[in-house]
Amino acid sequence: MSDYLRACAAADVPEEGALRVMLDGRPVCIARSEGEYFALRDVCSHAEVPLSEGEVEEGTIECWLHGSRFDLRTGRPTGLPATKPVPIYPIKIDGDDLLVSLKES
Repeated sequence: MSDYLRACAAADVPEEGALRVMLDGRPVCIARSEGEYFALRDVCSHAEVPLSEGEVEEGTIECWLHGSRFDLRTGRPTGLPATKPVPIYPIKIDGDDLLVSLKES
């Protein structure tokens, strides 16, 4: 049995952008940056707002509320005020779909 769940179609994710999906009742941010796809918990570790509503740029996503940036590969904050990382999830492409495992990397 696979640990991966269908998150969305790859075409649904804007280039240098993000969208929110719910997987097993959990908010997940699916982001696309520099031609790669990423999956992370869609909640800022600083202010608990959706990261998917922020700007994606050069492998990072910015929280729209206070401007914290997170590395899409590691989940670690790259700028204050956030000091705690957000969980990231394994993601893979299956045909036209993006699949995510909710087991944190």
